[in-house]
Amino acid sequence: MELTGLMDFGAESLTLPAGSVMLTRGATPPFVTYVESGRVELGVLGAQGIEHQLGGIQGPIWLEATSAVLDLPSVVDGMAQTPVHVRRIALAQFRAALDSMPLAARTVLQDVARAHRQQTELAVSRLAKDAEARCAEWLLRHAQTSDKGGQSVLLEQRKRLIAAQLGIAPETLSRVLRHLREQSLISGTGRVLKLLDPTGLRSLAGV
Repeated sequence: MELTGLMDFGAESLTLPAGSVMLTRGATPPFVTYVESGRVELGVLGAQGIEHQLGGIQGPIWLEATSAVLDLPSVVDGMAQTPVHVRRIALAQFRAALDSMPLAARTVLQDVARAHRQQTELAVSRLAKDAEARCAEWLLRHAQTSDKGGQSVLLEQRKRLIAAQLGIAPETLSRVLRHLREQSLISGTGRVLKLLDPTGLRSLAGV
């Protein structure tokens, strides 16, 4: 969507001071924001601001429009690092403009947004969670249910590649898996890991 098209939807123009919270994880703002100038930090917000930084954006650019395209809540926190000048368009109007796009173009946009969302979710998970929580979440995501109702994970990749996905060292992954076995959350030492306590794993993962 071109910026000039925003004016057709009565976009609100305003300047926000540094330190303004512009995105909140898990929340769906009633508008979509285009940053005309200024810098916004993205990551995980803590008591002292963005404690786990994922990166930053510099205007002119849309601010986390992926969530609006997919009609999902924000996956990151965002805070103005400098004074920022923005234009805001109501979420309903933004989505109406998307619906007016040709189907092929809208499908491509949604596919790109979906891939970007998955990468961002993984990056935020790495920032916000410790090694055990990341590992538990990975196991749950890759679990397959047998005919008898049990859940297991087939390790199709080498552990060093799995560790790289989780942002931890291979030695750390081995230590975490050993600890999960000691807690009777999983079992198995080969390529197949059985999830003995999926509920406990979900609690550990915070999901």
